Amino acid sequence: MKIVGRIIAILWAGLMASMAGAAVAAMSMKRQIVPKAAPDADEVVLAAIFEPIAFESTARAFRGGRVELWYGGGLIDLRQATLDPAGARLDVRAVFGGCQVLVPESWQVTTAIRGIGGAGDGRAKIDRALDAPHLTIEGVAFFGGLGVTTTIPAEAERSVREAVARRQHNGHGGPGMPVMETEPVTTV
Repeated sequence: MKIVGRIIAILWAGLMASMAGAAVAAMSMKRQIVPKAAPDADEVVLAAIFEPIAFESTARAFRGGRVELWYGGGLIDLRQATLDPAGARLDVRAVFGGCQVLVPESWQVTTAIRGIGGAGDGRAKIDRALDAPHLTIEGVAFFGGLGVTTTIPAEAERSVREAVARRQHNGHGGPGMPVMETEPVTTV
């Protein structure tokens, strides 16, 4: 039993060291990433690093982009976007973070996330047209990931938007924080 206890202690220490190292790396990434997140952009760079994100695309030929989720997460809403005829690809890196990707029901979505975590398509399993718009989501996850759906509960969406609005109101928004328009947040 002493050996098992020592192994568990070593594994626990390793996990804690990994988390600390990932947090330091996240701070470095936050300084290096230059988000590009105009709602009508055909290619985006989105970042949720130690903060929430809420992004809504209205692109007319969305090709994809890069998504960094380090100790943060939120919503990426692509329901109003039109995919490029050749399809789109999101490259995701999720480290202790994740998000919900909202897509139209008709889109085909392929996910390939490697690591400890992943991506899942929570939409109904239906036959989609062979020529349906196709989104590919690839990347790596370390205790993180994302979910693909067509809708989410209104309360969950409202909570994310309010968290983003609070961060912006407190001076933490800016170029790293693409957001959807939100109603004013009232606190009680």
